[in-house]
Amino acid sequence: MNLVKYDVIIIGGGPIGLACGLEAQKVGLKYVILEKGCLVNSLYNYPANMTFFSTSERLEIGEVPFVSNNAKPTRSEALEYYRRVAAHKQLNVRLFEEVLQVMPKDTEGYEVISKKNTYETSHIIIASGFYDIPQKLGVRGEELPKVTHYYKDPHFYAFQKVLVIGANNSAVDAALETWRKGAEVTMVIRKGEIGKRVKYWAKPDIENRIKEGSIKAFFNAEIAEIREDEVDIQTPEGIVTIENDWVISMTGYQPNLPFLKKVGIKLSADEIMKPEYNDATMETNMKNIYLAGVICGGMDTHSLFIENSRVHAEKIIQKIQKTPQMA
Repeated sequence: MNLVKYDVIIIGGGPIGLACGLEAQKVGLKYVILEKGCLVNSLYNYPANMTFFSTSERLEIGEVPFVSNNAKPTRSEALEYYRRVAAHKQLNVRLFEEVLQVMPKDTEGYEVISKKNTYETSHIIIASGFYDIPQKLGVRGEELPKVTHYYKDPHFYAFQKVLVIGANNSAVDAALETWRKGAEVTMVIRKGEIGKRVKYWAKPDIENRIKEGSIKAFFNAEIAEIREDEVDIQTPEGIVTIENDWVISMTGYQPNLPFLKKVGIKLSADEIMKPEYNDATMETNMKNIYLAGVICGGMDTHSLFIENSRVHAEKIIQKIQKTPQMA
């Protein structure tokens, strides 16, 4: 393994990680972006037919225009846009290279150990997102092959008995799309209504499908047990057992907070577990380690998006430029 030195190492190759790379490149810093999966891995794992809530100009990075067919771009358009940005700007991105460890050096800076190499750097930006760790149900049968925490394409579920867990955008998209491909769809919703954050064009659609009985929904309910050919649902009236082929659990995701703790970043003591950082510079309690993007919110994963965290890249690079070793 070769020891390679960089001014900045960026952990995470999503839109905000790329934005950090663009800012570093602009001011002449030697940088590398390390991504454990494919380019913009989180977006790649979004449903195939997903449409963003944000308009295309709010997803732009590096002052590169994002032109989409409609005001709100699709997943495929976003993947193409960020790929073209990375290619056009010749960003130094290393894919499928997971960072395993970050260790302070005896003098200054850090040693970053990945699956493929060891690096030295004086500054680290963690922009690792939150889409990699699904929130588990914690019920018997969740480990069965028929259960997935990631929904991609509706065709796979055609003419099958599908159970969708959740009440927000991912769950609503999965329920509507699989139903339109001929699936018999049942939803299990922990609260008494469809989520308030559901996209305005999808909310009345799912509510009307439930009202007319095309999609069956159990409100104020939870999964009790999953078996090969059926599922037990805990409802206010008691246990209901239904036949089932596939379970799509859209119960949300969480950032890799254990990795932040391992690095030495402090987290709040409440259920949000928000990382400690300076709002003006994005620097954490660990000297010269910065956070960018949705990971800044801890478990409050709905407070930050691409459009309102692009500015993190500028704040961080401005701060790095002012450090003594860079001035």
